[in-house]
Amino acid sequence: MAGQPRHGAIEVSRLAEPILELRGVSKSFGMTLALTDMSLALLPGEVHGLVGENGAGKSTMIKIMTGVHQPTGGRIEVDGAAQVISGPQAARALGIAAIYQEPMVFPDLDVAENIFISSASQGLWLRRGEQRRRAQDLIARIGMAFDVDQISSGLTLAEQQAVEIARALSEDVRVLIMDEPTASLSAHEAAQLRRIARTLAGEGVAVVYISHRLEEVFEIADRVTVIRDGAHVSTRPIGEVTSEGMIAEMVGREVGNYFTKAASTATAEPALEVAGLTREGTFEDIGFTLHKGEVLCMAGLVGARRTDVALSIFGVAPASGGTIRVNGRETAIADPSAAMAAGIAYVSEDRRKLGLAMPMPIRANVTVATLGAFLSRWGLLDAARERDAAEAFRERLNIRTPDVELQVGMLSGGNQQKVMLAKWLNMEPDILIFDEPTRGIDVGAKAEVHDLIRAFAAGGGAALVISSDLPEVLALGDRILVMREGQQMGVLGAEEATQERIMALATGQATLKEAS
Repeated sequence: MAGQPRHGAIEVSRLAEPILELRGVSKSFGMTLALTDMSLALLPGEVHGLVGENGAGKSTMIKIMTGVHQPTGGRIEVDGAAQVISGPQAARALGIAAIYQEPMVFPDLDVAENIFISSASQGLWLRRGEQRRRAQDLIARIGMAFDVDQISSGLTLAEQQAVEIARALSEDVRVLIMDEPTASLSAHEAAQLRRIARTLAGEGVAVVYISHRLEEVFEIADRVTVIRDGAHVSTRPIGEVTSEGMIAEMVGREVGNYFTKAASTATAEPALEVAGLTREGTFEDIGFTLHKGEVLCMAGLVGARRTDVALSIFGVAPASGGTIRVNGRETAIADPSAAMAAGIAYVSEDRRKLGLAMPMPIRANVTVATLGAFLSRWGLLDAARERDAAEAFRERLNIRTPDVELQVGMLSGGNQQKVMLAKWLNMEPDILIFDEPTRGIDVGAKAEVHDLIRAFAAGGGAALVISSDLPEVLALGDRILVMREGQQMGVLGAEEATQERIMALATGQATLKEAS
């Protein structure tokens, strides 16, 4: 039953026939049951929120709706008639399309060519002039404005996603699935993408909106479906849902407020001292002290260069000036090996490209940073010791997997994040840099990662946390360093930090004195 129309969407009749409906759908992979008795009805003109923990079955549902996987039970109906979606091309022919967190555009093609790439692959060529005109119309239709002749490699993430949406519109999309579309976008870009979603719903498209940012779901959705462990939990109008109730349904327990401030374990003993750190053209004159037992958060908007500072400290892109002292001793860090030798580890924000080897087993990913410790005296890898270490971290970090020999790419995002943490915790570092540690993971996994960060600090480690999530920054940080366009704007103590003060510094609207 549809909720009341919201956000300017077209009238959604309570008796409207679903465009696409899953009825009792199940899906097995060998002995693993990914979906069981799953039901979902998508109505024309609505934005339908879909939420659940990592591993709840959302990705499997998307792949069934887009023809990548075939269900092992139940049925799919399109316009009330049973339908077999035999593959992605069949899904597109039915008007079903998906866009993802990482856009799938061809970087060497221009915008117009990318929009009509599916048509071209089927031998349906357009004259260049007609292609450009239609591409411009589609871009304008979703309220965007950029040159359709430009090469796509120069587009922002938001523009790349707009190109994918325009491509779907060129194929007469009726169901558009948006899977974590704003996870890597700035606040302005995310708002722009949500506006596009509402525009499409207003034209009668059924939009499925999947996000771990629950505030986005409450802002944009007409109805929301919660799934857990591959099964349907509830579908209700958004007005009948609370964030606390939604989280409890997602995780099967009361999580409470996972952004709760914990008591500081910071000591007066410095672990990392940075003075005058500069990389020409990127950032300059960065200086701070990170104490043992402390969680120091770095906040700032897109382009603040926080990750660049972290990469310099870890030796990936060494600074051109300034000093770094580790445990009171000045240390030259020219590469990651030097950083690791000094007791510094770095948890990358991009676990798929920079943090993990996706085709390799969990076991190998956990031990790869400390491989020398698992070699026999003859220089051979001791797989049994590797497995024991991985099993210990599987239990310690609650990594949900039946076997540490499973490819890490088969895990959910939250469990991949835990494997990446295990890799660096296995090194027993003194200083651990966490770059966007909870991006793209669900609320249950967020709570667990927060606990792991606090436990690391409570054990005497020093944690530097880069996060774009202000409630997370305020909850975790004993102190908060705010950056803007490569400049350090100031450091706020936990007692004086508020979202407003952080944003005033991050946007350059106030100095530290004015923000305090």
